[in-house]
Amino acid sequence: MNNESAYQNNLTVVQHCRPSLLWRWFAKIASTPHPSHHEETLATDIVAWAVGQGLSARRDAVGNVIIKKPATKGMESREPIALQAHLDMVPQANAETVHDFATDPLVLRLNPNDSDWLMATGTTLGADNGIGMASCLAVLESEDLAHPELEVLLTMTEETGMVGVFGLQAGELTSRLMINTDTEEIGEVYVGCAGGIDANVYLPCQMSKTAFDGGLTLTVKGLKGGHSGLDIHKNRGNAIKILARILTHILPKFQGKFAIVDLTAGTLRNAIPREAVVALACDVAVQDELATALQSAFDIVQQEINKAEPKLHCIITPATKAEHALSDGDTVRIIHLLNALPSGVVRYSDVAADTVETSLSFGVVTLKEDGLHANLLIRSLVESGKEAVCEQIDSLAALSGARAEFTGSYVGWNPDENSIITPLTRQLYAQVLGHEPAIKVIHAGLECGLIKQSHPDMDIVSIGPTIKNAHSPDEMVHIGSVETYWQVLTQILANAPVKTPS
Repeated sequence: MNNESAYQNNLTVVQHCRPSLLWRWFAKIASTPHPSHHEETLATDIVAWAVGQGLSARRDAVGNVIIKKPATKGMESREPIALQAHLDMVPQANAETVHDFATDPLVLRLNPNDSDWLMATGTTLGADNGIGMASCLAVLESEDLAHPELEVLLTMTEETGMVGVFGLQAGELTSRLMINTDTEEIGEVYVGCAGGIDANVYLPCQMSKTAFDGGLTLTVKGLKGGHSGLDIHKNRGNAIKILARILTHILPKFQGKFAIVDLTAGTLRNAIPREAVVALACDVAVQDELATALQSAFDIVQQEINKAEPKLHCIITPATKAEHALSDGDTVRIIHLLNALPSGVVRYSDVAADTVETSLSFGVVTLKEDGLHANLLIRSLVESGKEAVCEQIDSLAALSGARAEFTGSYVGWNPDENSIITPLTRQLYAQVLGHEPAIKVIHAGLECGLIKQSHPDMDIVSIGPTIKNAHSPDEMVHIGSVETYWQVLTQILANAPVKTPS
């Protein structure tokens, strides 16, 4: 695998973790750069390894990896099972961390405050879905596990649009049972998930020569961020919405006395934005007064969400004169649009207790030469809920002179009342845990719904270890939960049901 020295260092960090074969694979995965759209090296290495092991391994038309392994002795009459994970990871780094996800390996470390948790140094860990991928590969490599005929599906570019499963063709898999490995809480079994769609909002505006002779830069930072589905109900701050609120608050007193020069916030549509930066042009004569007003507006927000976001802070610094800035009209329109666009929980489910039914997360905003570009990710357990939010955003865009486009729609995954693998998983999970697992529908976009579109007879459950703060540099995985997850996974394989007639 890529970067042998990084692998050896990462292997040292996890050498005490069990099962050792799974963790060895995870150290290899972490040492091979594999952010979304840069999974090719990892995929190629995995296929080469599998072929070297005498396994059937190939890439499909969109690059998904499909590996098959025969049943172990005595398991030939059992139903084949497919194991599924995605190849890519979310690339997020702290502002002070210099890291190129396309070329640099991850640097693993134990959590300095609790050695039961594994993290990366200054970046996302990629436990989502690297632990699941490692478990699939460990099963393939293992020589002492009882299992039926296996298919392993590792999909391309899940995190930025589910590219791999969108391109998965009917008949690529022959199994009728599947275990998705993308769950992030031990003791939970997912049997359904939300669908989603991207909302892309564009507001045309142009820079022109400005007469302002000074300026300020406002940076909002220190937020937790996190997964835009799993963490959307946790009252975490959104850097875009905080920035918009601050600018809206000062407008009545300062409209016409400042203009936006630059604006950027967030990096990924499926991660709650942790930082936002706006550069403002203003006259030197009002610079101090404007800075005080910005700080006062920020203090109001900080006081409100201090418990949820104790590290939130802002930095206000003087800026040199900008040659170009937006007009007063465009500045006001941008501020009002960003403030009006919603973000957060829209509705809780009446069917699944304590489950978010519909939400949206304002993930990215950038100011380019042609105008403002904003991206929001909408999720819902019901298609009509997703459509209602799209209509709301479309209306807000129209009122502000913007344009909204909706792309990348994917369906949710509805629970199967006739599932065979769900009761089996429940039973075996209970034996491992000593109590019943929670059977849940998750407010996140698993690949299962799209897999069922191309393979409608596939019977799927999703399980996994405990992963916290996915999609942020604070991502960590609970080491002990990985061993529990492995026990459940291998027990399901060893107790696969007898084949039923086709």
